[in-house]
Amino acid sequence: MAACDHISPVTGKKPEPIGNAQASCRCSGAPRDAGETPPSPGWNLRYGLKAASLALLWGAAYFSIGPLAHWTAFTALGLGAASHMGQALEFFLYDTAKILLLLIALIYVIARLRASFNTERMRAFLAGKRRCLGYFLGALFGSVTPFCSCSSIPLFLGFTTARIPFGISMAFLITSPLINEIAMVLLWGLLGWKFTILYIVVGMAAGMAGGFFMDAIQAERWLQPFILDARNLPPPLLATRGRGSQLTLRQRHAFAWGEMRSIFRRVWKWVIVGVAVGAALHGFVPDNWFARHLGAGQWWTVPVAVLAAIPLYSNVTGIVPVMESLLLKGLPLGTTLAFCMSAVAASIPEVMLLRQIMTVRLQVAFLACLWVIFTIIGWIFNCLGPFLI
Repeated sequence: MAACDHISPVTGKKPEPIGNAQASCRCSGAPRDAGETPPSPGWNLRYGLKAASLALLWGAAYFSIGPLAHWTAFTALGLGAASHMGQALEFFLYDTAKILLLLIALIYVIARLRASFNTERMRAFLAGKRRCLGYFLGALFGSVTPFCSCSSIPLFLGFTTARIPFGISMAFLITSPLINEIAMVLLWGLLGWKFTILYIVVGMAAGMAGGFFMDAIQAERWLQPFILDARNLPPPLLATRGRGSQLTLRQRHAFAWGEMRSIFRRVWKWVIVGVAVGAALHGFVPDNWFARHLGAGQWWTVPVAVLAAIPLYSNVTGIVPVMESLLLKGLPLGTTLAFCMSAVAASIPEVMLLRQIMTVRLQVAFLACLWVIFTIIGWIFNCLGPFLI
């Protein structure tokens, strides 16, 4: 039998021969790939029931993480609610479980969407003349996702493997930890509507500027090789395929399940290590030191504040009270903004997790980009502070 050039949409490879026969193929009505079974309505129904059940279990587990981590640290182990050890342990249990659950769910869902929709058309739209709109959309989507810097990495990884333009994915990664609706409510209540609007605009601008810079230096080439390989693979659903030859539900599930398992095996250990480092820093590093040593307002205090905030590792909801405290203690507006944005958007645990996706060169470029952006923001708003607050 003549060799077939068809590439399996599930594996991304040519089918292997079985014995003396070429592995089957659906090209021109040929038999199916080896091991592939015809679509089964019964299988589809079982898949739907299992997916619904697992989604309910996932939701129950996700919303139980906080109370369970609190109970384990302060009731089961008897640690004091105000103790550094208790706060560090609660933080570790909560963030580890949350990020692992998000990693499993988001990578599977995004891979499933890749196998269902024409991601090439979406990529072409975002990569065309509307690139500035793409940066805005990436930053806007980041602003409505309630993730910290580490929790946003699974979604960023999904965007990257789905071949979304890299600068747009970076705009999401930068903006996602900076803004969410809970922080908006807290900022409005604590610091007023002027500061809330200012923070949102600045956060969106930071994400868009970061995405533009990453595209300008062609930073995509510095991704880890396995990510580049995933981006270079043909999409599982080709634009040239007719509607009648789209992937079956079983094939889409197989593709998504395989991609989720492959990525999860690479990064789960680093999630645990990264969050452990963040928990130690979160529980033991004080924030009053920064108010005492960076409150004079000299030009050099802003870049120093950006660097000094990285070890704190906080989400935007947790940083809002710190922001209020720093302002009340006399820290200038721009220095406060730069400090808090750095604490939220850049952290040692995030760097450790991103090391599995980015090479050292890309990580250095990413952190340098954030340092420059936040420093410029700090300088600008130190000058404008008396007119805004």
